[in-house]
Amino acid sequence: MTVETNAPEPFALRQLQPGDATTYRALRLQGLRDSPEAFAASFDDESQRPLAWFCERLQSRTVYGGFLEGDRLAGLAGLRVESAAKLAHIGVLWGMFVEPEDRRRGLGKALARRIIDGAQGMVEQIHLSVVSSNHAAIKLYAATGFKQYGLERRALKVEGRYHDEILMALWLGQGR
Repeated sequence: MTVETNAPEPFALRQLQPGDATTYRALRLQGLRDSPEAFAASFDDESQRPLAWFCERLQSRTVYGGFLEGDRLAGLAGLRVESAAKLAHIGVLWGMFVEPEDRRRGLGKALARRIIDGAQGMVEQIHLSVVSSNHAAIKLYAATGFKQYGLERRALKVEGRYHDEILMALWLGQGR
């Protein structure tokens, strides 16, 4: 099911479909290449994947795109719902990336809010991890209601250098 949401001009948000795989792949790989410490996935691994792999990802997962100037994909954010019965109340915000030249325009916050809106009624909480040196992303997530609940030291190792990740969650359901 495609859910479409129009954000305030000059961008629009919509769930990406397999037909968006070429532009999704290009922006995803740009993020992995330009900000390797921001993702658990690597450019080297995903750049070797065929376009069909990206089509399947868009078919089986929820990924929203933020579009500027009508049809230019400038931002991404995904929502994964855990499948194990004991974890099915948890969603994970993953793969958030906005083109550097398009940051500070509200697109990242709009994508995060779209993930939150889409998760309502599906999960009770949303988790995410963000590299501790990415102060702008931490601020963005905090502004949308996420709270830090932990720190994973040496969570990622990129080119011989360790990066800590801040663990954040947003509780949607009752409790907490």
